[in-house]
Amino acid sequence: MFHRIGRTVVRHPVWTIVAWLIAAVAIIATAPSLPSNSDESSFLPSSYESIKAMDVQEKAFPAAFTPAAIVLYQRTDGAALTDADKSEITKITDELGKKKIDQVQKVVQGSASKDGKYQTALVQMNKETAGQPKQADAAKALRDDSTALAKGTDLKVQVGGQAAQALDQQDAGKTSDAVALVGSLLIIIITLAIIFRSPLIAIMPLVILTGVVFTVANALIADATKIFGLQANSSISALLIVVVLGVGTDYFLFLMFRYRERLRAGDEPKEAMINSVTRVGEAIASAAGAVIISFLALALSTLGFLTQLGPALAILVAVTLIAGLTLFPAICSLIPPRALFWPGKKWQQEPSDARFAAIGRVVGRRSGMVAIVSGLVMLLLALGTLGYKASYDLASGSIPKTKESMVVQDTLQKAYSAGAAEPTSVFLTSTSNKPLGSVDYTAYADKLKKVDGVADVSFDQKNDLNKDGTTANFTVTLKYESASDKAIAAVGDVRTVAHDNAPPGTEALVGGSSSIFKDINAAVNHDYKTVFPVAAVLIMIILGLLLRSVVAPWYLIASVALGFGATLGATVLIFGRGDGLIFLLPIIMYLFVVAIGTDYNILMIARLREEAQEGREPREAASMALRHAGPTIGAAGFILAATFATLMLSGNAFLTQMGFAVAFGIIVAAFVMAMFFTPSLTALMGHAAWWPGHADRTRAAAPGGPAPERELDESGHR
Repeated sequence: MFHRIGRTVVRHPVWTIVAWLIAAVAIIATAPSLPSNSDESSFLPSSYESIKAMDVQEKAFPAAFTPAAIVLYQRTDGAALTDADKSEITKITDELGKKKIDQVQKVVQGSASKDGKYQTALVQMNKETAGQPKQADAAKALRDDSTALAKGTDLKVQVGGQAAQALDQQDAGKTSDAVALVGSLLIIIITLAIIFRSPLIAIMPLVILTGVVFTVANALIADATKIFGLQANSSISALLIVVVLGVGTDYFLFLMFRYRERLRAGDEPKEAMINSVTRVGEAIASAAGAVIISFLALALSTLGFLTQLGPALAILVAVTLIAGLTLFPAICSLIPPRALFWPGKKWQQEPSDARFAAIGRVVGRRSGMVAIVSGLVMLLLALGTLGYKASYDLASGSIPKTKESMVVQDTLQKAYSAGAAEPTSVFLTSTSNKPLGSVDYTAYADKLKKVDGVADVSFDQKNDLNKDGTTANFTVTLKYESASDKAIAAVGDVRTVAHDNAPPGTEALVGGSSSIFKDINAAVNHDYKTVFPVAAVLIMIILGLLLRSVVAPWYLIASVALGFGATLGATVLIFGRGDGLIFLLPIIMYLFVVAIGTDYNILMIARLREEAQEGREPREAASMALRHAGPTIGAAGFILAATFATLMLSGNAFLTQMGFAVAFGIIVAAFVMAMFFTPSLTALMGHAAWWPGHADRTRAAAPGGPAPERELDESGHR
């Protein structure tokens, strides 16, 4: 199949390019705009208790609201607020409400801090557009208008809350995108220029990937988001840029290394490109298939962010794969080799590959020792996972601490007590739609007060009972910040007491931010038990089909799992102390490390199989595979790791952690797993690694097999 693809593309390059351009224009022109949603509650399906509690609140207490934005007032000199200041605050709050800002429904006076230095105003916005860009625009208008109204006073006004966090996240996202794009471009250009000594090769993949592949994939992602009703998040954009540049450059490298090798072997240019697509195509397609399946496994997640991220990345890799098998070879086949590799001349000379040849000899001769040492390195790093702790404050993780919304959040936590900024609500509802009647509200509140971690419980029958008398709202103030481990544990205890002590004929539901984080924790644990095994099984099936073996997939996936453990352990040791790692990170890390680690394993094992099919014994085949595939994997691993590492410059804690974790995981996958662990294990297992097939035997030696196709041999010196 890949031979036919290569032959068609190389013999009809102009038509291939025209087809790509027509398809790109059609897809981009008809795609909707990609929405964005940063509301953490939107991550969860309606079956979770925190979401059910939100529904009860909206129906029973429509006038009550969780503020979408919080206006924080303080004096510019840091002193306590005076009576004149309080009058100005009331005036500014009233004026903000009269501004009729889009999405803002009302602005009401909040409470003063215990030390008298702070005062708040609470802003209600349209619930239907929660987390959407419109509310970020409203937060910007609130900031501008409140600052203007406070001019000439002694007051400093800042705006925080979810809408303001969405605004600051957008701004941080733009910075992240720019840093990721510029950093990735520079790394790729410099590395490719050093490897191939050709400015054209250094620039070509970037033009194709950013100008065609990324825009087409983005349009298809927008289509999928609209068709399937997926959630979008502003953190995805920077990640997509890095993935398309990193993975796309990897596929380009695989093709160009093989093309240069075939030219050195004496192939005519077009035939060299056809042979390159034939040989590399199966490995690239299998590797991309493993990546796509890993990402699609996220569709099984219960978290909205991951159900969007998975299909988005799968679409991106699929488009990149198609470009790697068609657009890249079509364009390269139109350019004569001397022009393509200009001004370098070494593309015509067979290199000694002394460094990788030496590594190959060590792996071949001391396979047992290499397997033990490389496996031990990954195992020791994996011990770091024992200290893993999750952080559920995604907003703080994705926004720099210096942004206004984060300053407001920190100030509220210090000035009003940790749990007061985001209290927990317990809704006691009649299951028969009849008034609650003889319920002893005081006794129920006293039960909640006794829960460890609860600072206070308030209930006023006049204000906290809905007009039909069917639902009561108990406001529970925890002692801890809403996203902390202690708050999440405490809200679990609150749920237990609330449920167990609900009077007959009633149902208790616990809502609020801590309850949402509690449910996110449960959803993540569900994903660990579902997404991980499904992705692993599907990847093993791909490996089994590619290698025609039921043995190799087991130790290959085990090696990747060991690489994941090493990556998570190292990330915990560096970033996991204090608040812990962003809760999404292990899942994203697992999928990237497993998928990309499988990529490099496939490339190495496929080359090892080719060498074995030349009649070499297992240890010699491993040695030669290192010599020929080592430079490709090394270059690809360095570029991909470096592009992900650019995320560490974003100023975004989530992307910083992700950048390090994925970059480190790629380094482990390329330079420990693929170069040492996998080939040494395969050499040790010998022919048994390919059982029950005969994929490592020469075609003439395999039962009923024809003679090997010598025209596709790999190196020119044979």
